[in-house]
Amino acid sequence: TAARIHALPALYKAAAGGLPTLADKGYIGAGIGILLPVRRPKGQSEQALDADTRTTNSLIRGIRALGERAAAELKQRWRTLQHITISPSRIGDIARAALVLNGIWK
Repeated sequence: TAARIHALPALYKAAAGGLPTLADKGYIGAGIGILLPVRRPKGQSEQALDADTRTTNSLIRGIRALGERAAAELKQRWRTLQHITISPSRIGDIARAALVLNGIWK
């Protein structure tokens, strides 16, 4: 509910500008520009989906995994980010610096 109220309206604006957002299956029905995997039919295996849909699901999960991994590294390796109390406008600079030091951001 919080994401639908606060985050999704900003993501719709980005999607209208050509920047899609990747999400997990919990965001079904989120709206325009939110790309998420297709659910398999209830009671059936993933093989029940056609090859194109399985490939799309795999690509979406793979790309999301990179972002999830980067976030996990930031949380674990850079303990300061877990207890940060500075202005939200400055956290982006610190996160980018940490990613550069981790070799993720070029």
